[in-house]
Amino acid sequence: MTTALILVDIQNDFCPGGALAVPHGDAVVAPANRLIARAGLVVATQDWHPATHGSFAANHPGAAPFTLGELGGLPQVMWPAHCVQWTGGAQFHPGLDTTRFARVFPKGTAPGIDSYSGFFDNGRRQTTGLGEWLRAQGVDAVQVCGLATDYCVKATAIDAAELGFHTTLVEDACRGVGLALGDIAVALAAMRAAGVEITTMAALGI
Repeated sequence: MTTALILVDIQNDFCPGGALAVPHGDAVVAPANRLIARAGLVVATQDWHPATHGSFAANHPGAAPFTLGELGGLPQVMWPAHCVQWTGGAQFHPGLDTTRFARVFPKGTAPGIDSYSGFFDNGRRQTTGLGEWLRAQGVDAVQVCGLATDYCVKATAIDAAELGFHTTLVEDACRGVGLALGDIAVALAAMRAAGVEITTMAALGI
């Protein structure tokens, strides 16, 4: 089995001090680096939004951050502006070992629809190319970690499983947003239901 490690959105804006900080988001950096050191193939996803992105509350007059709206015909959380292209917040956390990255797959680049998954936009209207690229490398299994458990990590892991990759989530190499109580547990249950295996760093011996 040929396995790739998918690092999801370990970016400055999702870490403490960032525009959309995930609680303790920087705690994923050290375990991610240990996974990278053991991985044969490493790819990363990167939120890469234009300043005009429709998921930003600031681009909807009267919309408050973290409220629910609509974008591209789909329900949409209105987020604070984050991971804007070519800004420091969009860059990978400086402690993350990026030297082993074989490819980086940007997502959320179209202003009219958000993209939580590393594989597709939220309406599955366009692919990022990640699935096709992994297949071209002969990959049939993936490990997933990063930010955030209940949004982009969940979407990426579920899509990987649905695309036929044997998918493992490294739970303690992820952190969640937890907008509502229980969101992270619900996300983990959804991943399990989709066929994602949940493991830990200790279980992997790393």
